[in-house]
Amino acid sequence: MSLLSLDPQKRERLLRPDIVSGSEMLLRSLLLEGVDCVFGYPGGAVLYIYDAMHGNPDFRHLLTRHEQGAIHAADGYARSTGKVGVCLATSGPGATNLVTGIATAHMDSVPLVVITGNVATSLIGTDSFQEADIVGMTQPITKHSYFVNRATDLPRIIREAFHIAGTGRKGPVLVDIPKDVSAAMAAFHYPDRIDIPGYTPDVEPDSAQIEQLSVALAEAKQPLLLAGGGIIQSGASAELIELAEKLGVPVTTTLLGLGGFPGDHELWLGMPGMHGSYTANKALLGCDLLVAVGARFDDRVTMRLDGFAPNARVAHIDLDPAEIGKLVPASISITGDASNVLSKLNRSMEGRQIPSKSDWVKRLKSMKMSHPLQYRASENILKPQLVIELISRMTDGDAIVTTDVGQHQMWTAQFYRFKHPRSLLTSGGLGTMGFGFPSAIGAQVGNPDKTVISINGDGGMQMCSQELAICAIHRIPVKIAVINNGTLGMIKQWQELVYDGRYSQIDLSGSPDFVKLAEAYGVKGLRATTPKEAEAAWREALATDGPVLIDFVVSKGELVYPMIPQGKALEDMIVGDFD
Repeated sequence: MSLLSLDPQKRERLLRPDIVSGSEMLLRSLLLEGVDCVFGYPGGAVLYIYDAMHGNPDFRHLLTRHEQGAIHAADGYARSTGKVGVCLATSGPGATNLVTGIATAHMDSVPLVVITGNVATSLIGTDSFQEADIVGMTQPITKHSYFVNRATDLPRIIREAFHIAGTGRKGPVLVDIPKDVSAAMAAFHYPDRIDIPGYTPDVEPDSAQIEQLSVALAEAKQPLLLAGGGIIQSGASAELIELAEKLGVPVTTTLLGLGGFPGDHELWLGMPGMHGSYTANKALLGCDLLVAVGARFDDRVTMRLDGFAPNARVAHIDLDPAEIGKLVPASISITGDASNVLSKLNRSMEGRQIPSKSDWVKRLKSMKMSHPLQYRASENILKPQLVIELISRMTDGDAIVTTDVGQHQMWTAQFYRFKHPRSLLTSGGLGTMGFGFPSAIGAQVGNPDKTVISINGDGGMQMCSQELAICAIHRIPVKIAVINNGTLGMIKQWQELVYDGRYSQIDLSGSPDFVKLAEAYGVKGLRATTPKEAEAAWREALATDGPVLIDFVVSKGELVYPMIPQGKALEDMIVGDFD
């Protein structure tokens, strides 16, 4: 955010070179970066910071009920808005409770500034009360880390942290502030420019490589575009649609790429990989040119590497050169921001003779018709797939949807038709249970005028249900769907299909009555056990001005199909028997 975008009077007041505490410097710096909400939880090492918040009308803080809820909320805010999310926790257990959320953001390239307190500098290294080397612990899962030794450095460090987190391949940046630094007094000087030697994230794509890819796209008879989360992060959706439509090339989008290409577009094939669509996986097996944009060839997409796109020449476009060739060799490699690269590629294709790809597209369309996503519908038994379908239909794909991790996550990816970027928030790389509901809170804070839906399993919901208090207290109108099958569904599915039905430690009987739990926190609770009840409950939830939890009690035996067992190739897809 530019300083010029702030109200001039407010900017002038914040920039005054007053003698202030390190805590006041931190708050001023965050406001100058355009931060409109910090998610956090206080403790001894950050009490000076919380004291500085007292009576500050400009600063908004949301007190979650667990530090992990705070960082997942900041993550949801960042994914849904494109801005940098901010969370704050104390030293020791407060900081270590953030580790899972930092790893989640790191795996999915989410821009966060994670602020932790630490013990006074004189006590560092003495194993003092609630001391933890959070910088050392999180070094492998942060884009960069700062340990702040002097209060005068705080404005520069905060400015650099936001720049690093939100540019290049985005990611979490940790700022660890000892308690005496947050208390120290010094003159406030906010840097007017950023100078980080060696950090040059803006990479201009090689024009010769773009020309090479243009020729390859024109010549290919069966090309395929594979779009990943980089399409969302770079805001390249419009450029991707233009390229696909200009060339008539089909598109498949990874889990984190969903919404980057409209789910109702005739050229979209669905999601590829372990639980991808039949057509998307067959397209990967049959294409002669695969153009991957902002996708890192995760193992859940490729499955066994020697069976991935075996007939294709591979072109890989990615902002991070370390990803290119890491898993899948690329004969054409282009380093650069997806939006910039696709813009140049679209211009390069203008005026070029492009043979029709219609035969390839027709075959894939026919395949899509003959092998749709399926489940056995029932008039009396509520199926989880039907719940996702009715949520999609009744929001027309215009909501922001967050998920937890498990079967419901895959059904959401399969049966919800995402039309817009930043409309699906889910933990892709780390697969973090407990992510879904707190991230929805952050998304709703960042998008107060949007419908935000949190889809959870009954397992994941119990890892974060304490955050219901936040929705109730602040009237955050998240609509919470619990897909309740009384079991750890994805674990059950693997044990059934891969471990010969040896079910072990998956029974969630004894879970709370989710309706009563919601009501205990002051949130409206509803329950549905049949298709008719499900539609009525969802209509009531959408019509309610405030948060609502719906307990969808679904059949226990449903499996996610298609499925490719780990260690198998794309061609080993199991589609299920629906006759």
